Parts: sequence; structure tokens; C-alpha cells
Amino acid sequence: MRNPPNETLTSQRRTPGSPAKAGAQAGGQSEEGRQPAPGHTPERTCILTRRTAGKAELIRLALGPDGQVAPDVRARAPGRGAWIGVDRAALDAAQAKGKLRGALARAFKTGDLDVPADLGERIEAALRQAVLDRLGLEARAGHLITGSDRIEAAARKGEVECLIHAADAAEEGNRKLDQAWRIGSGEEGSGRQGLVFPLGRTILSLALGRENVVHAAIVDRAGAARVRHAIDRWRAFIGRDAGLEADPDADRAVNRPRNTFGSSGAGAGAMPTDLVKGENERDD
Repeated sequence: MRNPPNETLTSQRRTPGSPAKAGAQAGGQSEEGRQPAPGHTPERTCILTRRTAGKAELIRLALGPDGQVAPDVRARAPGRGAWIGVDRAALDAAQAKGKLRGALARAFKTGDLDVPADLGERIEAALRQAVLDRLGLEARAGHLITGSDRIEAAARKGEVECLIHAADAAEEGNRKLDQAWRIGSGEEGSGRQGLVFPLGRTILSLALGRENVVHAAIVDRAGAARVRHAIDRWRAFIGRDAGLEADPDADRAVNRPRNTFGSSGAGAGAMPTDLVKGENERDD
């Protein structure tokens, strides 16, 4: 028997009331819940600068049911989002001048919103927590080691991909591990140094679930890229000179202006950015 014109052959019939397309019910999903086409890197536009960059390089803001704007650094909150690609100083300045509220109203298509006075502080805290969470995940995956002796041995073997020192670590201990890392990496005399975190050993210890963590090292390349990317986002927002001394490799990998995320390159561990013009108006 012939099929009527334009009828699709299928072994499954769509039940009444079910969506014709899988994306028909996407309105209640977060953007992270959607699967991009193979080879396509989702991009969005900063509502303040109108610069376009990969989602991994920007910070998403979400609108809660109560109308309050909140940071959504993991891009998992449902509904429409607004994206920013500026550092905290620029964000605070835009908020003080009223530009941020106007940009948010356009992005969310409503003027009925509450922008917290401490939004910049909340974003910074969320990015900081994302870094600590990432370190904890890498530790549980077995990609992170602690203890000066273990780190030095691994560094001399060339096994360390990322080296981190707590803010209150002794300079002598930092120099010793930095030197071991340079030797193992074949970069002796290069001046390469580990990352000095703006957090002390107490916070690092709590994040990793271990006692007295003064130094930490990532020994998995992909894990190191993930950690660097989380740190890069944090550093870009708080300002690169705000208490963080970077591993030179991370700076070479990022290579972007201080006041924007990803405007001229992807951060370490970030997905490659194909030039696809994404607009905040399409964030649903």
C-alpha cells in the first residue's frame, strides 16, 4: 500500500500529546542539558561588551522564579540566561552606572528583576567554589597528589602537569618543588613556577578532604586542563593580579585580554571556539 505524500516511514508512532521534536520541551531545560551538533561549539554574546565567545569562556547569569538575578557558573539552571565576559571591576562599574540592569532587562526580556548589589561578590564566590570543587573531583579521581616528597618525586619524573602552592606555603618549599618540576619537564633554567593560590592550606585541605595540604600536583593531563580552565575563569573575573601568580604555561594557553573572557583565544581545557554568532536573545 502506498504511503500518502510527505508521510515519514517509521517503526514508532508518536503518541497523542507527545512533542513532534525532541527540542519542543527544551524551554524548561538548562542550556547545558542540550546536546549541540557534532563539531559545533556553542557560543554566546556578552550582554555588556557584545563580544562573542564560547560558553565555556563566559559566565552565565540566571533569573530565579522570584525575579532575582544569580550567578550560574556551571550553566545548569533552567530557563533563559544572560552571559557576561567582563571582570569584576568592569561589572561593578556597569552596575553602578545602571548599564548592567538595562542589559539584563533586554537579555531576560523583562524589567521585573532584582539585581543584588553584591552580584560581583556572589559571582566571585561561585567561581572560587567551582575551582575548589574541581580540585576535589580530580583528587577523588586519583589525578591529584599531595605531600612535598611525593610531589617532588613525581615532578622529577616528568609526571606533574600542574603544580599548586597554598598562599601560606613557605617560599623555600615552593622553590624546591618548582625546581623539581622544571627538571622533570626539561625546562631547567626557564623560571617556570607553580601556581600560588590565593587561599591558604586550611581551605585547600577542606576542599581535598586531606590534612595540611600545602602543595598539590595534578598528574593527569586532561585533569590539569580542567583545573587550569576553572582557575583561568576565576582569575579572569577577579583580575589577573589579584593575589594569583600563574604558571606561565597557563598564561600562554589563555592569551586573552584581562577584561574579557575568551575574546581572542580559548583557555586551557576549553573547547575550541568555532566562530558561530550566538545571541543572548536565543538563550532559552
